[in-house]
Amino acid sequence: MSIGSQVSDVTPVLGEVETMVSVLEGRHGAWAADVADFFATFHSLKGDAPRSWAWAGVAEVARRRAEARECEQ
Repeated sequence: MSIGSQVSDVTPVLGEVETMVSVLEGRHGAWAADVADFFATFHSLKGDAPRSWAWAGVAEVARRRAEARECEQ
């Protein structure tokens, strides 16, 4: 039994972030990080800090993946 108001935790776990990055890369290719940045900014402007933070994390992982691919070539 919980007391007080319940806050929905929108913080994604690593597996969810990886899935979100994979979907963005599949749909938007090299633009995946920029698309995630767009959503981070959108949610920030709407005052939804947790979702903004989550999307910023997705953008960061997308950039790391892109850098790793560049290093492989």
